[in-house]
Amino acid sequence: MSVDHYENFPVASLLCPPFMRAGVTAIYHFARAADDLADEGDSPPQQRRRCLQLFRQSLDAVLAGRPPDPLWPGLFEPLAAAITRHQLPPQLLHDLLDAFEQDTGNPRYADRAELLDYCRRSANPIGRLMLQMAGVHGAEALARSDAICTALQLINFWQDPSVDLPRGRHYVPEADARAHGLTLDDLERPIDTPASQALLRDLCHWAAALMTKGAPLACQVPGRLGWELRLVVQGGLRILERIAAMQYRTLQQRPQLGPLDLPVMLWRAMRMRPGRPTPGFGLR
Repeated sequence: MSVDHYENFPVASLLCPPFMRAGVTAIYHFARAADDLADEGDSPPQQRRRCLQLFRQSLDAVLAGRPPDPLWPGLFEPLAAAITRHQLPPQLLHDLLDAFEQDTGNPRYADRAELLDYCRRSANPIGRLMLQMAGVHGAEALARSDAICTALQLINFWQDPSVDLPRGRHYVPEADARAHGLTLDDLERPIDTPASQALLRDLCHWAAALMTKGAPLACQVPGRLGWELRLVVQGGLRILERIAAMQYRTLQQRPQLGPLDLPVMLWRAMRMRPGRPTPGFGLR
């Protein structure tokens, strides 16, 4: 299924194992609702945080076996069932809410370490929840999942400055901007310059390195989920190639994938093998 939303995330696709679909859908609706509380509409930050606090209280309620707030009918009951069935760690769900609360303040990030800490809570829990449902465990698998999820989050950031900056969202670390002779305020103009292009190039190479580090997980996860993960990896890398083809001019326009990209992604996904470099990928 696909949820009609401005980010149009695929949810519980045909490649997702049937025993996981209800859990995946429940987690999606939980994360989507919380993200909308943090980002959508014109409410002031304080009101958004208050709504997220009520949302968190409903999560705590179902974890304790109590009924959730009726503000979100039909949302928390399927989530509680997924938590019980798959023994999902509640802390991962709380980490997501922590990240959404952080979003309400539109913070700036001093360096990559601060941005990675945000990704640890905003992106990595999703991958860990998927692995838990799939029964894939171990430190190496978790580390690779974190690398993929962080890479996907970063790729989204470097794809979307033309969307994020007008809304006051800054994800470029100040240290990286400063290394290219820029400030975050310079990026708001928005005018693509040789300095901004060089900055985005460095950031895209960072994301690509993380995705390459995590990519072997797609060959480690068995069955349908492994094939879905291969396409996730290839989709992220393909976006980076689109950004590179634009010569990293994303301050004014947003690169997107189209129907012609799917055969390329499928071909590369089929050629992925353990211990081999990710096929067909390279950045200029």
